[in-house]
Amino acid sequence: MTFTLAIVGRPNVGKSTLFNRLVGKKLALVDDQPGVTRDLREGTARLGSLRFTVIDTAGLEEATDESLPGRMRRLTERAVEMADACLFLIDARAGVLPTDEVFADILRRKNAHVILGANKAEGRAAEAGLIEAYGLGLGDPIPLSAEHGEGMAELLSVLTPLVDAMAERTALIEAEAPETDVALPEDGDDDEDGEALRLPTEARPLQVAVVGRPNAGKSTLINRLIGEERLLTGPEAGITRDAISLSFDWSGTPTRIFDTAGMRKKAKVQEKLEKLSVADGLRAVKFAEVVIVLLDAAAPFEQQDLRIADLAEREGRAVVIAVNKWDAERHKQEKLRDLREAFERLLPQLRGAPLVTISAKTGKGLDRLHDAVMQVYETWNRRVSTARLNRWLEGMIAAHPPPAPGGRRIRLRYMTQVKTRPPGFVVMCSHPEKLPESYSRYLVNGLRDDFDMPGTPIRLTMRSQADKNPFKNKKKSTPSRLRKHLGKPPANT
Repeated sequence: MTFTLAIVGRPNVGKSTLFNRLVGKKLALVDDQPGVTRDLREGTARLGSLRFTVIDTAGLEEATDESLPGRMRRLTERAVEMADACLFLIDARAGVLPTDEVFADILRRKNAHVILGANKAEGRAAEAGLIEAYGLGLGDPIPLSAEHGEGMAELLSVLTPLVDAMAERTALIEAEAPETDVALPEDGDDDEDGEALRLPTEARPLQVAVVGRPNAGKSTLINRLIGEERLLTGPEAGITRDAISLSFDWSGTPTRIFDTAGMRKKAKVQEKLEKLSVADGLRAVKFAEVVIVLLDAAAPFEQQDLRIADLAEREGRAVVIAVNKWDAERHKQEKLRDLREAFERLLPQLRGAPLVTISAKTGKGLDRLHDAVMQVYETWNRRVSTARLNRWLEGMIAAHPPPAPGGRRIRLRYMTQVKTRPPGFVVMCSHPEKLPESYSRYLVNGLRDDFDMPGTPIRLTMRSQADKNPFKNKKKSTPSRLRKHLGKPPANT
């Protein structure tokens, strides 16, 4: 249990900028326009010697209905209730606005520890607003500049006693808790060949990214998986902006799942904020191990879906195709047959990857989705011994010998696996530059079929085996003692 600090305030007061300052990375999207942040983003903050969890929230809105601002406000209020303390930010240059006074009253009722921070306090323009902040009745305001890092020492001095008190309470609870016998794994339980699959752990959870077009149901799916309304959802397309990561236990598998912004066609992405959102989602794909490409059952395998799936394959990620909103489909068997045919035809580079039909709204099919994710993760980590590979290569060459361009035969000497995640192989051969791409595809398809690696990206490299003779291309010389015997004068040195 760690200390949790929620940063709250009106839109555009600098909450995300301060969040990035505390975590030491540019995790949250930042822009001049208000209302950029919509979901709750958590991060590990480092301030001096303190380590705690910080939550970036959406700007507090006065709306309380079912509109998007109203749903954003309820999500922020939930973060206030779950946090150990709240840092209420105001804009020192704008001064205290009536909205700030309303939210100050709400925070006093919902959280016992409220810290008042006056952001953008650098320069004389912020002096009047800093004085007005005393009227909120939340104690002495801390002058901050999230952009320039000013006021961090003052914030540290306020947070230190709160974090220390939290640590003492946690230690007391753990000391009073009854001891339980936990069975530890015995030594020697690993696989005999030393190539056992590295299973996800709490320290290194399974990294899963959910990607797709806008309004495909990505946030709804993740809320269903984690069992709570943690992400903002609704009928509007493009609600999610940041790539939000959440940790949870998925049927016994420690998992960290990333919710990404919907990716539209590149030509339609014009606004700066949407470009930042898409770039954030692409980074999530690069850091993921398994990518779930979520399709809408009403309009599957559109051009943008194919681009997204191809992107995941080119990045070398394990891919699962999930078709959402299956509960609304009437002719399921006919639709499923059409989906499989379109998948084989439109995405040949992912041949054999799992295709799972789900309903994020009702939760049906999520057990099959977990099984598919674990299946592709195991394949993504698979390693084949060199002896098996070379026996297999001999059979492939005998069945279909490589071509002989210009009458010169290309010899495939031996093959080995050089990496996993995804599986990567190297074939040592003569004249690799003359081997056609079609023969490489022949070998890749054979690897998929014969070693049970469907769907996962396979990297195959043809490499020339250089001659390692150190005396090659060197002129022969007569030894000095032989030259003396033959009466030849020694060479000048």
